[in-house]
Amino acid sequence: MSQLVFVKNAAQLITMKGHTDKPAKKDNMSQLNVIENGSLLAKDGKILAVAKHEAIAQDYQELIAEAEHIDAINKIVTPGLIDPHTHLVHAGTRESEYAMRLKGKSYMEIMNAGGGIHATTKATKQASFDQLYEESKQRLDTFLEYGVTTVEAKSGYGLSLEHELKQLEVAKKLNADHPVDIVSTFMGAHAVPVDERDNPDTFVDRVVNEMIPEVARKGLATFNDVFCERGVFTPEQSRRILNAGKAHGLIPKIHADEIEPYGGAELATEVGAISADHLLKASDEGIKQMAESGVIGVLLPGTAFFLMAEFAQARKMIDNGVPVALSTDANPGSSPTLSLQFIMNLGCLKMGMTPEEVLTATTINAAHAIGCADSVGSLEAGKKADIAIFNVPNYLMLSYKYGMNHIDTVVKGGKSVVLGKQLQ
Repeated sequence: MSQLVFVKNAAQLITMKGHTDKPAKKDNMSQLNVIENGSLLAKDGKILAVAKHEAIAQDYQELIAEAEHIDAINKIVTPGLIDPHTHLVHAGTRESEYAMRLKGKSYMEIMNAGGGIHATTKATKQASFDQLYEESKQRLDTFLEYGVTTVEAKSGYGLSLEHELKQLEVAKKLNADHPVDIVSTFMGAHAVPVDERDNPDTFVDRVVNEMIPEVARKGLATFNDVFCERGVFTPEQSRRILNAGKAHGLIPKIHADEIEPYGGAELATEVGAISADHLLKASDEGIKQMAESGVIGVLLPGTAFFLMAEFAQARKMIDNGVPVALSTDANPGSSPTLSLQFIMNLGCLKMGMTPEEVLTATTINAAHAIGCADSVGSLEAGKKADIAIFNVPNYLMLSYKYGMNHIDTVVKGGKSVVLGKQLQ
């Protein structure tokens, strides 16, 4: 028997139609394709029809009679939100470092003293598979309660083959077990281990010759990422790591120009990265090259907010033709939030984006940033029935009423998984 779901009478049904083939940029980031009094019919986990309520009610009477009905009157309906940059799988917290930063210590000072990424690496190495699974599952539950139906998840807190594989295996099992879809990224080059700081090229050799081939052989990741930053990995080392990943079928991503201009945006263009992320200090030339090559800028305003740093220049990037996506950068050190809705607020209030642009940046452009726009990111016939229903009468309210969870219902793959803000 077919599984049918009918979402009906939405005050605004925001489809994001028209951006599946390529990410939206410039003025197209404001084209949401909104249907007033819209409805959606899904069958067996896929969207069957999206239109005005009267049109669907007339054309699909028999199927609607058999469907589960979800009334979205006075609410808005959007594609399930997509978070394209997270460090989902890890152990431990770093609230003590938060207190240190409030007293004036910088992120890199803390990291170079053995804190930062190294502190989380220690905790993650000590954690069992089951502990990592349970802690990460709780984070996924929260993501889902806030309307996120797909996330990217990076490794990078292992810094050895054994523990990088452990993180990726946890993500693989969560992807199989949990309603939220997980797209995995290998990030063995997240930091140079403390005991190899004096000879980082030795560690780079191990990432290139040992870790990347095994991750690819096991099919545990789609992407390969590197932290290209002064004091972490140089552009030359980053280039080598990303090209090694490409040789093994892993698509390049890059943590670029977060703390100072370092040529990360330019390198993303050179190696054909699908995205360059952070970009707080991206140069004008780097922005220009990204726009010309179509590299997606994944911006992480939660990190700037939490580190009390200058925000990325989203307005300049969009106006210059860079397709922009937004993400939480969920991690224990620089952005311990699981609310993509709050990130949308920051996009408007701190980076000069419009409410329309942040919706594009957290749906279809985010889908493009992790290579899954063919199946998610918009509400169109044939795509997965991943749907977020917000208890607000229009989409402007999502950014107007900031710091709140406006989710009413989440449908994942045609099944109600959050109803009245409660996991089902």
